[in-house]
Amino acid sequence: MILIDTNLLLYAIIEDYPQHKRTRHWLDEQFAGSGRVGLPWHSLLGCIRLASNRKIYARGPSADEVWQVVRKWLALDNVWVPLPTERHAELIDGFFSTSNVRSDDVMDIHLAALAIEHGLTLCSADNGFARYRNLRWLNPLES
Repeated sequence: MILIDTNLLLYAIIEDYPQHKRTRHWLDEQFAGSGRVGLPWHSLLGCIRLASNRKIYARGPSADEVWQVVRKWLALDNVWVPLPTERHAELIDGFFSTSNVRSDDVMDIHLAALAIEHGLTLCSADNGFARYRNLRWLNPLES
């Protein structure tokens, strides 16, 4: 069971990325497999926001086009949206008390807490996740 970060979804959508084909293949394998795939709203909406931003991708898809892709992902049998549990604040508190948290870390801490509370492996191309204790983390582009 996995939880997917925004960057992998973005690489799968934007064809100009050098990681596009490899990420798309990996993501398609996850969607076709029998394991559950967690797509948190944070990752989904972040992907829509970034992929449709014309300041970043002049030839990128519209927000509606990315939303249609997201809707297809959400309709898959093994995809679900993990939500914070009553442990979420406690886990986040633990990260704040043991790390030198910068503003850029806040949303990563949210994803790390989601993964831990649901017993998921967080999949991301962001190697910064390696620093969070008790987090199972995988960069599928390095394996």
